[in-house]
Amino acid sequence: MATATATKTSKTRRNTKAITSQAYLYKAFDKKGKAVQGEISGTSPALIRAQLQKQGFVVKTVKKKPKPLFGSGKKKIKPSDIAVFSRQMATMMKAGVPLVQAFEIVADGVDNPSVKDLIFEIRDDVASGTGFAPSLRKHPRYFDDLFCNLVEAGEQSGALETMLDRIATYKEKTEALKAKIKKALTYPIAVVVVAIIVTAILLVKVVPQFAETFGSFGAELPAFTLFVLHLSELAQAYWLYFFVALILAFFAFKELKLRNKKFAYLVDRFSLKIPIIGDILYQSVMARFARTLATTFAAGVPLIDALTSVAGAAGNRIYADAILRVREEVSTGVQLNTAIRNQGIFPSLLIQMASIGEESGALDEMLDKVAKYYEDEVDNKVDSLSSLLEPMIMAVLGVLVGGLMIAMYMPIFQIGQVV
Repeated sequence: MATATATKTSKTRRNTKAITSQAYLYKAFDKKGKAVQGEISGTSPALIRAQLQKQGFVVKTVKKKPKPLFGSGKKKIKPSDIAVFSRQMATMMKAGVPLVQAFEIVADGVDNPSVKDLIFEIRDDVASGTGFAPSLRKHPRYFDDLFCNLVEAGEQSGALETMLDRIATYKEKTEALKAKIKKALTYPIAVVVVAIIVTAILLVKVVPQFAETFGSFGAELPAFTLFVLHLSELAQAYWLYFFVALILAFFAFKELKLRNKKFAYLVDRFSLKIPIIGDILYQSVMARFARTLATTFAAGVPLIDALTSVAGAAGNRIYADAILRVREEVSTGVQLNTAIRNQGIFPSLLIQMASIGEESGALDEMLDKVAKYYEDEVDNKVDSLSSLLEPMIMAVLGVLVGGLMIAMYMPIFQIGQVV
């Protein structure tokens, strides 16, 4: 009996996976006898042949679309895609759509083929009898422990639609916060990179032309001009080495931060001390802390387990370690607000709101208000930073590019004064 059941389950899985659409290339003749070719999605070559024949085509060949030689040729799945998926699933479940059918409806409205394939894989697992949360755990790259734990809590409590709505709200808020941080950092970094590239081009291509002209002067050049000429010679001789060293340093930094906990700790500590930007990073950590803890606590996740998830979502090693220490103190019976206060690095607003929430039994509501406050603060600081950085960036560009031009024209001005 068990063998028959296992065989039936195996057949069901194979049949379920067989309905996943794939891209096929076909060649055929239309009703006028003209040769045509194209791409069509379907579940099997036989069904595609039948579909084309119904349309009046005389099918010549049907074959699977080959994969690109380099890479998968598909778009990457971004966190924003997962946020949209969460919101759409929450909407489907609230409307009373069955779970498997909800996957199909959501997948049909997705433009990214990689997201579509991911949704179909999850649907196939769920249709074969696997739970929603275990199906998500098979894709840890896109669904972290927090996401899976919340879905599992929703399945066990019978309130999956409510939990998906909370997850969707959490993901949307988190991605919005990340977008604000990227906005604060991307603009100045991009301008500095462009300034360095422009300076390098001037040193390698433009300054040598002036050097040839200066060689015919036969006069002593200003010290600043000589410095720039020597810098140009170095850039011409070693620009490739500088470029390679820069790329290697970038990847070495990423790997070292990923693999070395002490180095990552130092980097996170230093980042919090950067003027203006450090304050934005600090407030974003506070917003993530409050938002994650509010979401998990409201979902009925035990506080100890919730703090573990919060530590993983902190985004900063210093505060992640502090949250783990908070968890240890709470596990011994210490109140949450007291454990947070004992760390000495959390703001008084968070401590006071946590205390009020614990006393009133509305901890999730109080933390939600704290999260909204810090999210608004990040938004305001990012807007202020953008307006503040514009004159600073113009000054940097003026020093780099203008300095080179002044160094090149100083000898010409001196000759003009002598004449």
